[in-house]
Amino acid sequence: MKKILLVLTSIIITGGITMANELNQPFAKGEINPYSKFFTGTTHLQMLVTKDDIWNSSIGNVTFDAGARTNWHKHSGGQILLVTAGEGRYQEKGKEIQILKAGDVVKIPPNVEHWHGAAPDSEFAHISIEPNLPNNKTTWLEMVTDEEYK
Repeated sequence: MKKILLVLTSIIITGGITMANELNQPFAKGEINPYSKFFTGTTHLQMLVTKDDIWNSSIGNVTFDAGARTNWHKHSGGQILLVTAGEGRYQEKGKEIQILKAGDVVKIPPNVEHWHGAAPDSEFAHISIEPNLPNNKTTWLEMVTDEEYK
């Protein structure tokens, strides 16, 4: 029994096992999302690149707890999502929900109403790229209902 505990402790300390509640993603989870009023559930935000006069983009790592999601919204300059971990959902107004997995890329054209978030039983992380700044404005709309989400 002592040997089993020693081996398990060694594996955990060396990073050989990801803890059940820890999403294995390449970027820091960040702090509680300051835009939480536009989300259902808990999300975290770690900004990777903030808008400046050279790059004209904003890039952030967004981590969603299971079942968490954005409100319906749109970006006047579009948005690109790079899925890094977990399982998520994406939907454009009037279209079917898409299941998202690590490695998926979603290119959202300007002014398309959409939402994105985690699957009901999985955490989810994506890199959000907002191009075409400073003219790319986010317009937050109504909450995604439980019926729309399911």
